[in-house]
Amino acid sequence: MTTTTSTRKLRRDYPCTVTLANQGTATFRLMADDDAERVLHFARQLPEDDLLFLRVDLTDPAVVEQWLARQAAGRSVALFAELGGAMAGYASLHLSETSWQRHVGEIRVQVGRIHRGVGLGRALATEVFAVARDLGLRKLVAQMTADQPSARATFQQLGFQPGALLRDFVIDRSDRTRDLVMMSYDLDGLTDRVD
Repeated sequence: MTTTTSTRKLRRDYPCTVTLANQGTATFRLMADDDAERVLHFARQLPEDDLLFLRVDLTDPAVVEQWLARQAAGRSVALFAELGGAMAGYASLHLSETSWQRHVGEIRVQVGRIHRGVGLGRALATEVFAVARDLGLRKLVAQMTADQPSARATFQQLGFQPGALLRDFVIDRSDRTRDLVMMSYDLDGLTDRVD
């Protein structure tokens, strides 16, 4: 894997092993330059409902190449979870390119259907929190549609707070509009304040 400015700042070593409830262990590693086919295979195995809610279409090779290029440029960090050598899920951290939001990262987590319910998503989120701290970020945001109650519940369990509801802000693969929920998490325990 190519080492980027972002990944050079990480204080942890990858790959690493994480113990999961009822499924043994998972290996977490950084996304590598040659992972395009692995990502495509993973995304094409997701249920149609999951594909509706992906922020980008990871079944499209051009989109996956853009994601790899973002990581190579230091604009995102993606952690893959592997079980038995196969990709079981990922957590990604997307860094803001807006100067006044340089302290903010967007977290995205996706777990394959057969690996849900064993704590893999929570373990990935916990690990990406540590990555965000290593990179000096102060706030994480997560975005989901209002009709994803399990995603909202998962992020609330992690400490994220609802921040905004934007009506008809998302259009899905079927051209249906949906409301967008934005949630945030203060990594350093601070909320907005005037000093």
